Amino acid sequence: MFEKGEYVVYGNTGICQVMDVTTMDMAGFPKDRLYYVLRPDGKQEGRIFTPVSNGKLVLRRVMTQEEAENLIEEIPDIETLGIPDEKFREERYKECIRSCECRELIRIIKTIYIRKKERISQGKKVTATDERYLKIAEDNLYSELSMLLGVPKNMMESYIAGRLKKLQKA
Repeated sequence: MFEKGEYVVYGNTGICQVMDVTTMDMAGFPKDRLYYVLRPDGKQEGRIFTPVSNGKLVLRRVMTQEEAENLIEEIPDIETLGIPDEKFREERYKECIRSCECRELIRIIKTIYIRKKERISQGKKVTATDERYLKIAEDNLYSELSMLLGVPKNMMESYIAGRLKKLQKA
């Protein structure tokens, strides 16, 4: 169970702070069921209420700074997605996004970067699906890494590229 004040990753919403753990005092809600009251990161107004025992959406702790640093170092070894049939590309992207796992987000990003490069070299445009899922994966990953590493989210891509270059030289 998460404690008040902790940061968590909640489904597609991304980083949220646990504002409270409480029961709902409203008609139609069980009086003995506990709910997390979450505030999406960077938003003072929004509140999300989700059952503590919610098995439908992923709710996990934010990585530690050390885990974030290690994850960046592992990027070259993280495999791209194997998508043998184009019909299932979007479904595979959705599965990875729903997992809320940073390694899965990296797999999407790496896969789409390679695919994007190949399509452009063939004189083709990048697909709207690839663009959409690349943005979602980058937003989710970079938000968490930014919070942990103190690097602005819009600088995270160049920060990661710089770290990987240093590792290659070492």
